[in-house]
Amino acid sequence: MKKWMKKVFKGKTLVLGGLAMAVALSGCGKAADQAASGAASAQPASTAQADKKDEKPVELNFYFSGSANVKEMWETLTPQFEKANPGIKVKLVHLPDGQAEGAAIDKVLGAKKAGQKSIDIDVFETGLSNLTKGEKDGVWMKMDNSLIPNLSKVDAAYMNDVHQLAVPYRASSVVLAYNSKNVPTPPKTADELYDWIRKHPGKFAYNDPATGGSGSSFVQTAIYNFLPADAVHNEDPSVMQQWDKGFALLKELGPFMYQKGVYPKKNQGTLDILASGEVDMIPAWSDMGLEQISKKTLPDTIKLTQIEPAFTGGPSYIAIPAMSEKKEAAEKFINYALTPEAQTVVINKMYGYPGIKWSEMPADLQKKFESVAKGYRTFTIGSLGDEINKRWQREVAGGN
Repeated sequence: MKKWMKKVFKGKTLVLGGLAMAVALSGCGKAADQAASGAASAQPASTAQADKKDEKPVELNFYFSGSANVKEMWETLTPQFEKANPGIKVKLVHLPDGQAEGAAIDKVLGAKKAGQKSIDIDVFETGLSNLTKGEKDGVWMKMDNSLIPNLSKVDAAYMNDVHQLAVPYRASSVVLAYNSKNVPTPPKTADELYDWIRKHPGKFAYNDPATGGSGSSFVQTAIYNFLPADAVHNEDPSVMQQWDKGFALLKELGPFMYQKGVYPKKNQGTLDILASGEVDMIPAWSDMGLEQISKKTLPDTIKLTQIEPAFTGGPSYIAIPAMSEKKEAAEKFINYALTPEAQTVVINKMYGYPGIKWSEMPADLQKKFESVAKGYRTFTIGSLGDEINKRWQREVAGGN
C-alpha cells in the first residue's frame, strides 16, 4: 500500500473512532439525563402514594333502629358501599327497640338548642314524627338532586311529605291478606271489602288499632274515606268533628267480625288466625305477609292485594343532622342506598318496597311484587291517631 494511502486510512480510523466515542458519550449522557429525570418524576409519585396510604378514611357514624332484619340489611349494604367508596368507613350504631331511638333524637335536638357546632351523628334513620320535631329548629339538612343525584329516582310526593329533610329508602304498606282457597276473587275496593265482611260473618279480623299498624290502618281508612282527600295530612283537631260516619261504619261492622267482635292483639295476632284458618281475610303489613309466605309460616294459599282507596303505608327515612361535619360523605352514603343494586338488597332482606320508584327496579322484582306494588296513602295526622284509638275503644270495642 502506498504510504499516502496509509495516512488517509489512519486519519479516517481516528475520525470514526472519535465519532463512535462521541455517540457513546452522547448516549450515556441521554441515559443519565433520562435516569435523572425518571428519578425526579418517581419521587413525587412515591411520596403521593405514601401520603395516600397514610390518609385516614372518613368515618361516618350511622344511627339506626329496628329489629334484627334491619340490622342484617345494613350489615350487608355497608361493606358494599365501602368497597365502592374506599375513602369512607361507616360505623353502624344499632339502637335497640324501645327508648334508645328517643334518647338519640333528644341528643340531636339538645345539641342544636345548646348551640353546638358539631355532633358525632352523621346519618340517622328515623320516622316522620322525629323529623317533624326537629324541623322548626333546623336540626336536619335539606336535600336535593344536586347533593344526591339518585333522588331523581324517588317519588317527589314522598320527599314533599317531609319537606326535603330526609330520604325514603324503603317502605311498606298495609294490604289485604286473604286465603285464595276460600276467596278466589278478593275485593278490589273498600266498599267491596265491607260488603264481603257482611256476607261472610266471622271470617274477617283486624287487630286492636292501639296494638299494631295494620289494625290502625283499617280503622283510619274506614274513617278518612268519608273525608276530603287532603284530610290525611291535616293535624288540626277540628277534623275530629268529621269522624262520625266512619265510626258509625266501624260499629255497624263489629258484629260481623271474628267471633262477633273479637279484636286480636298486635299485627301478628291476626296473621296467626289467618294461618290457622279461623279467618279468611285480614289487613296485614306487606313486609310481614311477604316474609311469612316466603318462610312458609303462612300457607302458600295466602295471597296479598291492595284495594282502592288504598290502605295506609309509609317509608323509613334517612336524614343528615345539620351539625354533621361529614356531610359530603353522608350524601354519598345516601346516594348509594338509592341505587337499584342497594334497593334490591333492601327488598330481599326486608320484603319491603323500594325507596325508589318501582319502574327503576329490575323487571323480575317488579313482577314478584306486582300484587302489592300499587301504592299506598301516607297519613300524617299526628296526635289525632291517638284520639282515634281512644274513641274506637269507647264506641267500637266497648260497644260490642
